[in-house]
Amino acid sequence: MANQPAHKFKIGLITATVWQNDGFYSVDLSRSYKSDTGKWRNTNSFHHSDLLNLAKCAERAEIWIGRQLTAK
Repeated sequence: MANQPAHKFKIGLITATVWQNDGFYSVDLSRSYKSDTGKWRNTNSFHHSDLLNLAKCAERAEIWIGRQLTAK
């Protein structure tokens, strides 16, 4: 079974996925889009209009990780 994320934050098409690995956390930021064939895909390339949601997702991930680390 594949690793599951510790947490996810989604605002609009932007997702921050938090991963836990041996006591530390990392975050993947991505944007969802529909391909020409109609399938949903993800990219780590962002448009100017994505940046506010990107920043908000990153901030929420940072706060969540901070709470996890202080709870230990």
